[in-house]
Amino acid sequence: MEPLAERLAGIRVRMDSATERSGRAPGSVRLLAITKGFPASVVRQALEAGLTELGENRVQEAEGKIREVGPGPRWHLVGHLQTNKARKAVDLFEEVHSVDSAALAEELARRAEAAGRSPLCYVEVNTSGESSKHGVPSGEAMALLGRVRALDPLRLEGLMTIGPRHGGLDGARASFRALARLREEARDAGLLGGDAGLSIGMSDDFEIAIEEGATIVRIGSALFGPRGT
Repeated sequence: MEPLAERLAGIRVRMDSATERSGRAPGSVRLLAITKGFPASVVRQALEAGLTELGENRVQEAEGKIREVGPGPRWHLVGHLQTNKARKAVDLFEEVHSVDSAALAEELARRAEAAGRSPLCYVEVNTSGESSKHGVPSGEAMALLGRVRALDPLRLEGLMTIGPRHGGLDGARASFRALARLREEARDAGLLGGDAGLSIGMSDDFEIAIEEGATIVRIGSALFGPRGT
């Protein structure tokens, strides 16, 4: 495979092109490098390449990795979070993309207050309706946004979804477009601010996600190659 720096440069070109196509300001989309399944040595390569925002799926895997890498990166949790892992999540991550229930939000708030932390949070919405996916159903998202917004010290950043397992790029676009519509509804209801984020898009569909309003894209294999190799 080509070196990480070359893959990163190519991804940034594609991100910039998608941003321009959608009529948005250059640099308005953040790149979150997903290091799930990769060792600390790969994380260090990412830092050397200029990546500063890194994402993990599981608290247990991230804990040792974050400790080994040391200070520097801004860490995001993008995978499903159980309430019994909330304390560790608050200690490890600056941003949590997978808040999918009031119970989890309340536990995160309790643990964050005790730790003197104020994590940014995204409400995860299951826009595809697939039973295999986590996330609050679209019809319940507004109520959950209201609950998260009321909880100090959590800072409500926006919405997150994962594209459908089937349906290809058209299915992904429909899923992302549905989340963008939900963001507009939440803005109109005063639950989200004008700068609210959309955490959408991964290695196979990040350009579509940007065209549909992504503010942060989560890219792993396109940067680092297949996991477990």
